[in-house]
Amino acid sequence: MPLDISNFPLVWMSYDDAPDHDHDEDFAALEACFKRRAPFVILSDNAPTEDEDHNHSQEEKKRTALWMKKHKAELRTLVRAMIVIEPSAAKRLAFKTFGAVFSKFWGFPLRIAVTRKEAMDVAETLLSEGTEPTTS
Repeated sequence: MPLDISNFPLVWMSYDDAPDHDHDEDFAALEACFKRRAPFVILSDNAPTEDEDHNHSQEEKKRTALWMKKHKAELRTLVRAMIVIEPSAAKRLAFKTFGAVFSKFWGFPLRIAVTRKEAMDVAETLLSEGTEPTTS
């Protein structure tokens, strides 16, 4: 899940992992965002639905869980939401049902947008809100 933080506070995530992708780079990018001590949103236009093939090894899952535990406070206070751009109504429905589980796991909400413009509008709204992230 390579991250592009060059347009912070808009952080773009791609799910086009190369076979040799280094997830430590992703964690380092998120930590760089945390160091800015400013809220941000994560956006993706190619996130897989829960039932699509995007599996992680047991080692990756464990490493992610440990990293999340260490950065729980930053995830909850600085990440306003992950906004997934998905034009397919069927896939949006799948994301919507997955949203509660996602939010509980990551500590920030999953939002769904039909278009890039809608995603940018949602991001702008979330980033203009107070210091506490929304939970819906």
